This record gives sequence, C-alpha cells and structure tokens, in this order.
Amino acid sequence: MTAHIEAKIEDIANTVIMPGDPNRATFIAKTYLSDYKLVNSVRGILAYTGFYKNKRVTVMASGMGMPSIGIYSYELFKFYNVDNIIRIGTAGAYSKDLNLYDVILVEESYSESNFGKVQDINIPDTLYSSSVLNDKIKNTAKSSNIDLKCGKIHSSDVFYNENINIDELVKKGCLAAEMETYALFFVANKLNKNATALVTISNNIVTGEETTSIERERNLNEMIKLVLESI
Repeated sequence: MTAHIEAKIEDIANTVIMPGDPNRATFIAKTYLSDYKLVNSVRGILAYTGFYKNKRVTVMASGMGMPSIGIYSYELFKFYNVDNIIRIGTAGAYSKDLNLYDVILVEESYSESNFGKVQDINIPDTLYSSSVLNDKIKNTAKSSNIDLKCGKIHSSDVFYNENINIDELVKKGCLAAEMETYALFFVANKLNKNATALVTISNNIVTGEETTSIERERNLNEMIKLVLESI
C-alpha cells in the first residue's frame, strides 16, 4: 500500500485506464468488465480490476488536475509494477471544426505549468506520449472505422482562465484543452513507462457548444470501447 492507494500489488493490472471522474471508473467497470472488484477507495478515488475479453485491466480514477494524476500515476508506475497508463477524459475544443464527441489521441501535450520544472528545470513545454500505445490505438481505430483525430493538446493548470489567448495556443498547434496529460507524460517519461491519452470533446470554447455532466459521464462509449479494444 502507498499513502494514497490501499490495493495490494497483485490487485492492480499491468495496464491501467485512468478516467478523471470516480463515477466514470465505476461506470466502465459495471458496463464493460467481467469479474471486477473494487480495489481502492481511499479519498474516493475508486479503482476496479477485472477482465475485458479475458484481458486483465484496472480502471482507476485520477482526480482533476496535474497534481492529482501526478501522484496516482507515480505510485502506480513506481510501486505497483504498472507499465501502461492510458488516460481517458474530456477536453474543450479550440477549433470550430471540432464537434462534440470527436475523439482525439493525444500525441503531444503542451503546458505552461511548473509541474515539470519543479522537478527538472530543463524540461520542455511539450511532452510526447508513447508511440507504442499510440500505434495500437490507431490500428484499432482504423479496423473499427472510428474517425480518430490525432495531435497536440493544451494541458492547463487553470480551468477558469479569463486571460487565455486561444489564438496563440492554436498557433502552437493545440487542438483543445484539458488538465492532466502533461503530468502523466512527465511521470511516464521519468520512470521509463508508457502513457498516452484519449480525450473526447465535451465542449467547444469557440462556438459555445457544451455537454452536461450526465452526458459526459454516460456518452463517451466510443472512446472507452476504443481503448479497451486496443489493449
């Protein structure tokens, strides 16, 4: 056990899917996994381990923001022998050409955060996900006829940012915004592990379109199924 995870080492699978929301972790376990069991509930961060088509997998919430996913991904990689973490979550689009429920594979994560710099002053502002995991997801999307978009995401420390300059972020190549991928990729790179992320567009910052919390919890099935089939 660690300070934040009560599971035994053998309770956690080699590959972990990480939604931000504990309710989403519960939904995935109940909807898609067989023979699953609850293996963590410390601080309400729920984790379940079960089987998807005979493949053992753990689904564990990360909480919101880089500090939270930074803690859980580090402990999973460092103390639970996890080799692969795939974040699944939502993002706000920076382009009117992205529609609600479009799915993006995050190949690069840009951030102005100090999360990495506190630990390594020379860390770049853009980090990359695992090409090994990405190739598997791309191949699965192709064989399943899923219109998967790939690219760079802006990973922010701030949700309500009144000073945001979307034009500058678009110039940097950012398709959308979320709050976790940079920290996940940082930890994975430091510990020589594999990490990537799939995000579904839940709102469009340019057009003002948005989904409700209930819709976000229940209507992300294409992304969830894609990551499960990929593993």
